[in-house]
Amino acid sequence: MHFKLIIAMVEDHLTDSIMDAARDAGATGATVLNQARGEGLQKSKTFFGLSLDTQRDVVLFLVEEHLSRKILEKIEQIGKLDDKSGTGIAFQIDVEDAVGVAHQIQELTEKVEDQL
Repeated sequence: MHFKLIIAMVEDHLTDSIMDAARDAGATGATVLNQARGEGLQKSKTFFGLSLDTQRDVVLFLVEEHLSRKILEKIEQIGKLDDKSGTGIAFQIDVEDAVGVAHQIQELTEKVEDQL
């Protein structure tokens, strides 16, 4: 079985909704890293040295490769990542190998077979 890692940097108030949508699309779990910060095309605004940006979470999903595009599209849809600049970003990368997922492989195999 081959995996992809989806990395989503999203506004923290959307994290739970994005995780629920990703699970509905086939993700079996996620890891959330809180209080990330980043800059896009425009430099972040400050007020007396304090950032005015909303907090971001980095959400990591290790997903089966056949499900990855559907999950990525759901993340974009719920996070509205393409609607407005600065709402977040999500992308996927290939995973060469993974351990600690043997207990999920049976369930993933059944999901993938049903969708193919």
